[in-house]
Amino acid sequence: MTDKTDDHPDVPGETPIQRALRLKKAALAAKPQPPRGGRFQREQAAAAASSSKSKPWMTR
Repeated sequence: MTDKTDDHPDVPGETPIQRALRLKKAALAAKPQPPRGGRFQREQAAAAASSSKSKPWMTR
């Protein structure tokens, strides 16, 4: 249980919750991210815009 799995030394004065959040953010940043703003997003936006014209009560 005392194995250090992270490559960063513990920050002095860091609470266990802060350490867990730092490790979680590092793990999420290391994962590959999907491309942003591709064809799928444009198709979804176009579909939402076209279907909203027939529903005037759904406007903000």
